[in-house]
Amino acid sequence: MLEIGTGSGYQTAILSKLAGEVFTVERVKPLLDAAWERLMDLATRNVHFHHGDGTLGWKANAPFDRILITAGAPDLPESLFLEQLKDNGVAILPVGPEDEQMLVQVVRHGDVLETTNLCPCRFVN
Repeated sequence: MLEIGTGSGYQTAILSKLAGEVFTVERVKPLLDAAWERLMDLATRNVHFHHGDGTLGWKANAPFDRILITAGAPDLPESLFLEQLKDNGVAILPVGPEDEQMLVQVVRHGDVLETTNLCPCRFVN
């Protein structure tokens, strides 16, 4: 599983209990470092941390069966999903401007991305 936007690491800790391995990317280094410390204190050993631009995903460990994005995207990052989401894999992300975002589910079927609007939401951009 790929998580884009580690933040405090709270969601990462939950994901670590649900997934075999979690690969998490954060662009703000102090947030990533603090999350790493928290998860190490919890003896969590199935999480891999990366400091970088989440819009690029984590190509070295792709493809992923699940991708969870925790920051608003202005548009659906189709190339990211076609390159790094496994066939029949699922991604969840907020899409749209900060004041009109929609939580969207994406399922990849070969070269086709099937999208389903889940609910209005508000995430940081």
